[in-house]
Amino acid sequence: MTPRYGVQTVEGEISRLFAYNGGFLTQRRLRRILRLSGYDLRLGLPGPDDLVAVWGNSPTAHRGLGIAEKRGAGVLRVEDAFIRSMLPGRAGEPPMGLHLDRSGVHFDATTPSDLEQLLASAPLDDTALLNRARDAIDRMHSAHLSKYSGFDTALAAPAPGYVLVIDQTRGDASVTASNADMATFLEMLVFAQEEHPGAKIIIKTHPETQYGFRGGYYSEANTNNRISLLSDPISPWTLLEGAVGVYTVSSQLGFEAILAGHKPRVFGQPFYSGWGLTADENPVPRRERKLTKSQLFAAAMLLYPVWYDPFRDQLCEFETVLDIVEAQSSAWRQDHKGWVASGIRMWKRKPMQKIFGSQKRMIFSDDPARIQAADRPQMIWAGKADPGQKDIVRVEDGFLRSRGLGAELVPPLSLVCDDLGIYYDPGQPSRLEQLIAMRSTLSDLRRQRAQRLVQSLTSGKLSKYNLGGAVPKVPHGHRILVPGQVEDDASIRTGAGQVCTNLDLLRAARTAHPEAVIVYKPHPDVEAGLRIGKVDATGLADVVAAQADPMSLLDQIDEVWTITSLIGFEALLRGVKVTTLGAPFYAGWGLTNDLGDIPERRIAHPDLMGLVYATLIDYPRYFDPVTGQICPVEIAVKRLAKGGIPHPGLANRGLSKLQGLLATYAHLWR
Repeated sequence: MTPRYGVQTVEGEISRLFAYNGGFLTQRRLRRILRLSGYDLRLGLPGPDDLVAVWGNSPTAHRGLGIAEKRGAGVLRVEDAFIRSMLPGRAGEPPMGLHLDRSGVHFDATTPSDLEQLLASAPLDDTALLNRARDAIDRMHSAHLSKYSGFDTALAAPAPGYVLVIDQTRGDASVTASNADMATFLEMLVFAQEEHPGAKIIIKTHPETQYGFRGGYYSEANTNNRISLLSDPISPWTLLEGAVGVYTVSSQLGFEAILAGHKPRVFGQPFYSGWGLTADENPVPRRERKLTKSQLFAAAMLLYPVWYDPFRDQLCEFETVLDIVEAQSSAWRQDHKGWVASGIRMWKRKPMQKIFGSQKRMIFSDDPARIQAADRPQMIWAGKADPGQKDIVRVEDGFLRSRGLGAELVPPLSLVCDDLGIYYDPGQPSRLEQLIAMRSTLSDLRRQRAQRLVQSLTSGKLSKYNLGGAVPKVPHGHRILVPGQVEDDASIRTGAGQVCTNLDLLRAARTAHPEAVIVYKPHPDVEAGLRIGKVDATGLADVVAAQADPMSLLDQIDEVWTITSLIGFEALLRGVKVTTLGAPFYAGWGLTNDLGDIPERRIAHPDLMGLVYATLIDYPRYFDPVTGQICPVEIAVKRLAKGGIPHPGLANRGLSKLQGLLATYAHLWR
């Protein structure tokens, strides 16, 4: 296990931990993190070599503290980490990490906590650590992540130039620990007005107040024509961008204000005050060290907490938590208003309900009147949308889809949602195009993530469908792979030029390379008899790689010629030269030899890792069939590599075979 400051855990070393708060016994995630951190949770009475678990400064803390004092046992203070969940803990979501502190509580300055000792004396000058901190701050900012990330990033802040005053829940332990009360909050509001004459004052209510769990210190009685309450679920990062001043007692939002470039005015004694990054009304005299925001972040987010990965059931680094929360918050923000979906075939509805309906159950309807009456965002299967249709989100299978064909009714592990167009249609801009252009520059740590992903995909020979299969021996020479496609596929209908059939593609490759060894790989849907596109490659191809594993085949190939096949993208990941005759999403960025008509708007020049990051990390949504949760791409790759994915039952397989028999009439049911 990676050594940490604060609570030190040693592989194999278990400490007995006694608890007298029911939450320690009823919260499974809490117990699991403690166990993985080296604590054996028990009932009974501790001995002098044992520890007593206490939840922060909660109302029940006195029980554990009293027993620990009587029995001569140590105390372990437990608190939620600073990135917790989508919604407040009172909504029932488990935490992503914990603070396990043997010295005190991070928000109580009466006694120096492990975090304070870390901030006061740890070197905090390691270049790699600070680079991690800077990258993580950037990721939190760009993805709008906070302690509770269930807010709507589409909500706009008030006009810039306001002063932000942060409310907290009445009686919160961090407020009490700072010796603050209602008078403190009223005083803070007066200071905000006096120090910013003429400026609007925005009081931001706490998320728990917003959800009705606990009241705050401010109410409508504190408002006037200059002061207003803001309870909308707006992103803290959006709110901080327009503020000219930030005032807080001890809220974590004060910490995030520092990360956003503010020097907040602090009226309590939170962990982040006293290090030269805040204006302190009640300073802690012993805090004399001056820190940068990267050093503060490194201690508070990278070194102090214990972070947990629920997909791998293990402790992890903060970056893994960011991967998870980025994926889940993006899905939450898309789904929290619910969806009305049209153009969705019956067999797809159950998996889509799992993937998109966790906040509100989806409504499936093709009736325009019902769609309008639903008063929800509209989703439509991309192939069913009209080219110019506006105010809809198009949905389509992702690029790491499944172990098995969609035409065989195997449910997907990934889907893409596009609010601008769809990735395979170059006739209009897509969200993927914008993401690829945005990833023209990548931080070192994002680049490393993309590189690890590529390594996992190539070493595991993973692709969209992961069908496996034999690999024929390919003769020596300049070997060109020509992947066949489904000829009525939407990517051919929208993205192909003059060359739009498998036969024309083979002829073009042979004409350009008369001496080459051409390997033709029929599309698996066509081989299975489920879609159209069968050709006789005699005289054009030297090898017909029927039922072959395309990823193993790429190991023997020097070049790929394709219209719009995803194999072109998969070839790029493996360092294989790619020539395109259509306009697939990966063409036009300087990474392929393009013979088709590429949209002029593709002027950015990302490198391969930028293309990978946008295409496989930013754009799709991944679903873990094991936990039933939205997950980052790495978990989907792990599941695909192991192959332990539920397959459809006999009814689905029978229906897929029936569809194959009716492939000629596919236009009637697709």
